[in-house]
Amino acid sequence: MMDAKQMWTYDEDPGAIVGYTVEATDGEIGKVDKHNAKPGQSFLIVDTGPWIFGRTVMLPAGVVDHIDSDAKVVHVTRSKDDIENAPEFVENGEDDAGYREDLGGFYTTFWL
Repeated sequence: MMDAKQMWTYDEDPGAIVGYTVEATDGEIGKVDKHNAKPGQSFLIVDTGPWIFGRTVMLPAGVVDHIDSDAKVVHVTRSKDDIENAPEFVENGEDDAGYREDLGGFYTTFWL
């Protein structure tokens, strides 16, 4: 199982990924709207567009499987259902330790 710091840290420097497509294990979920690469606090904010009615989601960096810079795609280790069932996005939640803890806990409960 992954610990809290690992969940919020990229395995590798993601580079400039705003605008990249985000692919779940079973298909596209949206585009990277914002990201942070600060170790222990790294995340993606993803605009899901029409997929889940324009909902925005925050994904801890630890769910990133790999980044294909040539194709401009971020691949994550969760399914669309997993992401859709995650705790509701909280505006500026990236600055709220409690929200990050809840979200990280959700994603670590079924770490692959």
